[in-house]
Amino acid sequence: MKRAMTGGAAVALLLALAAPAHSSTADVNVLPSPPDKIVIELVTVNGSGCPEGTTTVDMAPDNTAFTVTYSDYLAHVGPDSAPTDFRKNCQLSLRAHVPGGFTYAIVQADYRGYAFLQPGANAVERAGYYFQGMPQTSLRSHQFNGPYDDNWQATDRTEYSDLVWAPCGEKRNFNINTELRVNAGTSNPRTQTSFMAMDSTDASVSTIYHVAWKECPESP
Repeated sequence: MKRAMTGGAAVALLLALAAPAHSSTADVNVLPSPPDKIVIELVTVNGSGCPEGTTTVDMAPDNTAFTVTYSDYLAHVGPDSAPTDFRKNCQLSLRAHVPGGFTYAIVQADYRGYAFLQPGANAVERAGYYFQGMPQTSLRSHQFNGPYDDNWQATDRTEYSDLVWAPCGEKRNFNINTELRVNAGTSNPRTQTSFMAMDSTDASVSTIYHVAWKECPESP
């Protein structure tokens, strides 16, 4: 089976820290990134796309990015595929150790990888995320149609007014659910192979939304 040839394919989760949903922007003070090192802990990993030992998470030294890296996230159909290989998924639970008085929200997710799809085949990337104890964001999907033999990219953006913030003063895990699905369609899976891979996730606090770190309002 033809393998993915991608260099540093990534999922970008752009984080911005802000006040909780019940507070207005007047309740917070805009601040630069906290000077103390923020630690991202990988609490649990479940799913066929992230077997044990194939997923890691790292925080950038300047607190502006974290990277979750996958090494075995590949969905495929074809003569060498098992019946369940057409769909792979991964459920991650992350814990961010953020300095007191701060909170954060996801403003954008960039998914990248490599796909090889026969004519008539198609593939879907789907993702959603949520804070522990809070409603999950709607799953967003991106479809790719064969013939396709190239890097792929899909971007999910959230409007500022729709951002979901981690509750101030509470430690809640951040959960990420992703899925890759490959459908043979009108191609012949007995003789033709199609696949879709997602190799890593990259996250960065950037200027896309021009959002900076913010301090939670002080309790009355």
